[in-house]
Order: sequence, then C-alpha cells, then structure tokens
Amino acid sequence: MAYKINQDECLGCGACAAECPVNAISEKDGKYVINPDECLECGACAGVCPVGAPAAE
Repeated sequence: MAYKINQDECLGCGACAAECPVNAISEKDGKYVINPDECLECGACAGVCPVGAPAAE
C-alpha cells in the first residue's frame, strides 16, 4: 500500500521529496504529494518528515 502525505500536516519543507529514492514525491500548491504508482512503500519519506505527514494508506 502506497504512502500518502496528510495535507493538513504537511509543512511544505521538501524533506520527504529529497529522501525518496524513486522521486515519487512532488510539490503541488506549496505542499508535497506522493504518486502512488511510483511509490515503493519504503517509508524513507516518513522517517525524515519533522511532523509525520507521510503515512501508509
């Protein structure tokens, strides 16, 4: 199951995007989103997010 970023919690810092090994995370309207078709479900994004916005769906 792919990860998803909670938009209410996302600070827009980009730490998650920098950590994603397959570049499945992109910025949209000041927040970050994960492309579920590209997500490897590795959890790297969740490990670096300062507020825990990314989580498994």
